[in-house]
Amino acid sequence: MKTNHKKNLLALVEGAMMLALAWVIDYVCALAPYNAILFPAGGSITIGMLPLVYFAFRHGAIWGMGAGLVFSGLQMLNSFYIPPAQTWWAVLLCVLLDYVIAFTVIGSASLFSKLFGQKNQTLRLTGYGMGAVIVCVLRYISSVLSGGILWGSYAPEGMNPWIYSLVYNGSYMLPNTVIAVLALALLQKPLGKFLRREDLKKA
Repeated sequence: MKTNHKKNLLALVEGAMMLALAWVIDYVCALAPYNAILFPAGGSITIGMLPLVYFAFRHGAIWGMGAGLVFSGLQMLNSFYIPPAQTWWAVLLCVLLDYVIAFTVIGSASLFSKLFGQKNQTLRLTGYGMGAVIVCVLRYISSVLSGGILWGSYAPEGMNPWIYSLVYNGSYMLPNTVIAVLALALLQKPLGKFLRREDLKKA
């Protein structure tokens, strides 16, 4: 019982730290002039998701998705965009697709990384990279659905709303995915100990 209590307390403390770090990074990146110019309808090129991915790798999907859910709430407090339709169902879909689902799925990264095994550094690094890629794809799908369903009026005249959503959301999610994978690879050595969970078993 004491062991589980210590693990849960450690996860809560680390989760709070990673959430704060993710929010600060995301907020600073959002202030970059190129984000306001390139993505007027929302979205940004940022590495804010990286602390949440690391937290998910360390503590697992349940804790990771919980942190992602909290982060979605912080995002709504920071910048909530009401869709053009402004009906109750449109607002609900916006909350789910643009925030709750889009950020909660980030915490599921560990589920996919485990598919590649943990026997050696190469497999671990491959798993971390693929975990980041898959959650980025899931977030992209959620954003594309939101764009096609709710934000079609933002598409240039004569352009299919779904094509616009695919291109617009891909223009920031593709760089974010590449940056996340590269950052994981570069930080694997200095932060490798943080990702290993042996110390949690001793807690």
